Amino acid sequence: MCGIVGYVGKLKAAPLILEGLKRLEYRGYDSAGVMVCQDGKFVLVKKAGRVANLEKEAAKVRLTGHFGMGHTRWATHGGVTDANAHPHISSDGQIALIHNGVIENYISMKKFLLTKGYQFVSETDTEVLGNLLAYHYAKEPANAEESRFVSAVRKTLLHVEGTYGIVVMALDAPGELVTARKGSPLILGIGDGESLVASDVSAIVSRTQSVVYLNDGEIAHLTPSSFSITTLAAGEVSPVIDKVTWSITDAELNGYTHFMEKEIFEQPAALENAMRGRFSEDGSTANFGGLNITPAEFRNMDRFMFCACGTALHACMVTEHLIERFARVPVECDYASEFRYRNMPLFSNTLFFVMSQSGETIDTLAAMREAKRKGYKVLAINNVVGSTIAREADGGIYQHVGPEVGVASTKAFTSQLLIGGLLSLYIARMRDMSFSDGVQFVQALKGAPDHVRTVLMQAEHIKGIAKRYAKYRDMLFLGRLSLFPIALEGALKLKEISYIHAEGYPAAEMKHGPIALISEECPAVFFVSSGEMFHKVINSMQEIKARGGRIIAIATESCQLPDGLADEVIIIPECHEAVLPIVATIPVQLLSYYIAVELKRDVDKPRNLAKSVTVE
Repeated sequence: MCGIVGYVGKLKAAPLILEGLKRLEYRGYDSAGVMVCQDGKFVLVKKAGRVANLEKEAAKVRLTGHFGMGHTRWATHGGVTDANAHPHISSDGQIALIHNGVIENYISMKKFLLTKGYQFVSETDTEVLGNLLAYHYAKEPANAEESRFVSAVRKTLLHVEGTYGIVVMALDAPGELVTARKGSPLILGIGDGESLVASDVSAIVSRTQSVVYLNDGEIAHLTPSSFSITTLAAGEVSPVIDKVTWSITDAELNGYTHFMEKEIFEQPAALENAMRGRFSEDGSTANFGGLNITPAEFRNMDRFMFCACGTALHACMVTEHLIERFARVPVECDYASEFRYRNMPLFSNTLFFVMSQSGETIDTLAAMREAKRKGYKVLAINNVVGSTIAREADGGIYQHVGPEVGVASTKAFTSQLLIGGLLSLYIARMRDMSFSDGVQFVQALKGAPDHVRTVLMQAEHIKGIAKRYAKYRDMLFLGRLSLFPIALEGALKLKEISYIHAEGYPAAEMKHGPIALISEECPAVFFVSSGEMFHKVINSMQEIKARGGRIIAIATESCQLPDGLADEVIIIPECHEAVLPIVATIPVQLLSYYIAVELKRDVDKPRNLAKSVTVE
């Protein structure tokens, strides 16, 4: 949510900032702005809508300054207008600010500032923070111990309640940026004669691969040739410079129409990357580095708790099924946003997992902190090295699938499913799973990429189905056991990028209410697999067919569907129970994608959505 880019160095700032903003478009936003300092004044351009709109406006203005900042805004306080877009300049003209997050006590701050003569032209909490910074900056005396600029930012933030990732410029401090974070990610880029700051490494990786991840409560002071970090309490911080392990070409379209399409077709390689080096030498179990928990401690856990949001929660639900099925340990999944506010009775020997592709999801981060506050060890499953969740967790598992740019998660989700399978194998082999069953499990997981390739070969067939079903305004997704969370995910994908209303249910629950929705205008997507649930699912399909509903069946190869029962059939390979959810996901990703394309939706930037949700 929202995007931040700041630059100070030897080059013109505006082109670099605009390039960075384009690379942050996937995060979700509704307006954008850019500002540089030149000739002793702030030069500001901001515009509601896409970065392309901003770029057109910026081309009309002479932007030659060598330090500046830009922002993409996802509206929280105030509507989508030019005035509410960032950056904001204080009413005395001395301070400029961009901000991710929410200032909870902005109303009382605004009342105070009005009594001091400060004026407001927007509806945002950010402008209030900018004016408070200006108030403290005007009062701040010169101090040999610390920059007046940094000191004013520190004193201001001590009055702030809420979350923030900010970049600040002062008119009489040319060539300096001050940035600080609490709950909203910020990354410093350390270049040759230049310094950068961004909310996502993708915005700065074209300039440098040397980065510093700011922690909550830290303030950074940037100049072209140096940077320093202190805490809100004025303590010095010794920074750790990390290296980004991927290049900007990893986040290019490379001939695909959309990033979502590219990332769907990258999944075989992404799954191979996610499992690389994670099998034991004897091929009977999984290995993980970085868990920071001994096998004995793991084995003594009586219960596992998973917290996540959105798509990641669906992956947790599949993992719950697999761990209970193969390791025979109780598992509970909870919405991270609910867990943090519930007074849930917890067992002493419980191990927590949080799952987040970005590692910055604010609700998941808060749930992790709540579990740690209660004395529990928390492991993280996430994709972004150096993310806040990865740094604060007691240990964890990286997905290693590279940057995911499309807002609707695809390769990150299937890699989470794969890691859930690896985890269930790891725990099961500690308990009562035999060596031979473990070997069989490992071979099944290793076969997942080829099964996914097989399904991707049906893309044209699924595109044809999508063209026929794009006209419908409602759709149901129905599955049993480990395929129920895939039904939820299928419904979510369709909603996210096509804006068609869709719901996911366990197939047996259909007759307990949702069957009232069935008509010729409400198709149903069924997941059908061989085994004990086959006839149960067929019965549910018959109930829908008897009421005039149309059916799309996603069925494994050995399923013998009654003639005429399904209007459309997508065949997927027969595979192990731990791999089936991964393979079954591919058809609904493709179906949702092609329906959205048919409806001419903005697939990679769906309305109202953000890739990384960093506000409550």
